[in-house]
Amino acid sequence: MSYNIDLSGRVALVTGASSGLGAQFARTLSHAGAAVVLAGRRVDRLKDLRAEIEGAGGDAHVVELDVTDVDSIKSAVAHAETEVGTLDILVNNSGVSTTQKLTEVTPEDYDFIMDTNTRGAFFVAQEVAKRMIARSRGAAPGTFTGGRIVNIASMAGLRVLSQIGVYAMSKAAVVHMTRAMALEWGRHGINVNAICPGYIDTEINHHHWQTEAGQKLVQMLPRKRVGHPQDLDAALMMLCANESHFINGAVIQADDGFGV
Repeated sequence: MSYNIDLSGRVALVTGASSGLGAQFARTLSHAGAAVVLAGRRVDRLKDLRAEIEGAGGDAHVVELDVTDVDSIKSAVAHAETEVGTLDILVNNSGVSTTQKLTEVTPEDYDFIMDTNTRGAFFVAQEVAKRMIARSRGAAPGTFTGGRIVNIASMAGLRVLSQIGVYAMSKAAVVHMTRAMALEWGRHGINVNAICPGYIDTEINHHHWQTEAGQKLVQMLPRKRVGHPQDLDAALMMLCANESHFINGAVIQADDGFGV
């Protein structure tokens, strides 16, 4: 028996879409039929991805977004809905990190991570949810009013790792934020869930896996391998599907068993 997830007619906003996981999430949603809104600060990269998606027959749009600026968030979401239509799916993916001991963290380092990973993720989800709730309240009976919000946390939010303590703290907050949002917004047909990826090979960290330190880390992993962005496709599609209306407040580990 085959199973096909069809997102035709849905509009998805993907933050941090200029590279890595965000770019892959956008490709995957587009392949399933959704119109995707690519959001981030590196507009040139977003335009390249838009051209790629359109070249494959998809529907993609670009909005500039700085998640550390609430005015930028409001402007980007408004622009997306004006250009494409009401948002059905949010993939809340923007994230940054530093590598250092806790005793070396400066106030600037702390704010850099928390402003993007926690504060930024919260206010992006809030702005999208406000619009989803308004749509739900004003909709005719029998029409689609629900929404899907997928927060991208990290296995570091479930298992603390050395050298990235503040990052782990920020993602632990995203995990709890997901549950709080699921509790409050579920009554409006909005399902809020989180994916906690493990170590994934992206263009940002690809060089690290070739180093001695990177190889040492790989040998510590349960199956001595790192993942690839497409390894998260199945979890993402499940949480974004129209059929996933009974999954709310879930925190899914996609870490190849590292957190066990």
